[in-house]
Amino acid sequence: MEGKSCLNSLAVKTAYVLPPDTNQHGTLFGGILMAYIDDIAGISAQRHARNPVVTASTDSVDFLYPVKEGDSICVESFVTWTHQTSMEVFVKAVTEDLSTGERKVCTTAFLTFVAVDKNGRPIPVPPVYPETEEEMILHEGAKQRAERRRERRKESKELAKNFGTSYPWG
Repeated sequence: MEGKSCLNSLAVKTAYVLPPDTNQHGTLFGGILMAYIDDIAGISAQRHARNPVVTASTDSVDFLYPVKEGDSICVESFVTWTHQTSMEVFVKAVTEDLSTGERKVCTTAFLTFVAVDKNGRPIPVPPVYPETEEEMILHEGAKQRAERRRERRKESKELAKNFGTSYPWG
C-alpha cells in the first residue's frame, strides 16, 4: 500500500462560539469542543484510510485556555502515525478574539481511529509519512504514545472486569 503524507489528511473546522455553546462562565462547554475534536479527527482518519473509521481511543484532551463567547474556534487535525489498521490523529484547537486578532492554541488532543470494512471488521490502512519538522516530532513520539495507550487499555479492561455492570449497593 502506498504511503500518504500527513498533509493529505489535514482537516479544518472553524466556528463562532455562540451563547448556546457556552457555560455559566461565558466560555465554550468542554463537551462541545470534544465533539468538534472527535468530528474533525474522524474526517482526517477517513480521508487517510478512504474507508469508514471508528474512534478507538482519545488519549488526552488538554484544555489550555478558555474559549470565550464571541471568539472563533478553529480545530485542525491530521494523521501522524499508522499501524496495521489504526491511525493516530493529532488535533489542535485555536481560539481567536475576532476583535483584536489575538490567537491562542487552547486545546490539544490525540485520538486513535481504526479503519473498518462493511461488517465493522478492521482493515489495513496506508502508512503515513511526515514532511515538516512538526510532523516529524509527532511521528517520532507516536510509538511511545501507542504503548501508553495499550497499557491504559489493559488497565481499563481490568477496571471494567472488577467493577462489572452493577452498582455495589444494588
